[in-house]
Amino acid sequence: MIFPQALSEQAVLLTQDLRLEQLNATHFEFVWLSLQDPESMRLTGTQTTFSPEAVQTHLASLEGRNDRADWAILRQSDNAFIGEVVLNNLDAINQSMNFRIALSVLGQGYGTQATRVVIDYAFAAVGLHRLSLSVFEFNPRAIRVYQKCGFVLEGIERDVLLWDGQWYSQHLMSLLKSDRAI
Repeated sequence: MIFPQALSEQAVLLTQDLRLEQLNATHFEFVWLSLQDPESMRLTGTQTTFSPEAVQTHLASLEGRNDRADWAILRQSDNAFIGEVVLNNLDAINQSMNFRIALSVLGQGYGTQATRVVIDYAFAAVGLHRLSLSVFEFNPRAIRVYQKCGFVLEGIERDVLLWDGQWYSQHLMSLLKSDRAI
């Protein structure tokens, strides 16, 4: 059973090094900077150009929604914004959502911490049965994190992204609540 209140009143999540709080308009500057970063754009396959107004409108629309949860990832030691993590594409009937994360600080274990705490929230608080994600083949670091957190490769979509004149495939991965008991 899905508990939409866990989405509309999403909790602050804590890990050893991170604080995940509701992503909102106060995070505009950091989100905007990430949308200008070529490496962030490549890793997420983002080819759209966003206006500041569109980003502000999106961020202002996130609080109180019962169909998604968006967290700003803050490092506890200095309160620095280092990324965002999202549960979206709610399919309430099939108790599933999509997972995505974008980080500006890599190689510190933050991705693993944020992924694990959101997975726990998705299954325990939201009541999901399944999480899914897609990741481009040129992002082996993210693939390793997802595997470490229990996601399983389901398939590969070939040549889905044309970036700088080259085609790239993406890996489709999922995690079931029952996988966590293994």
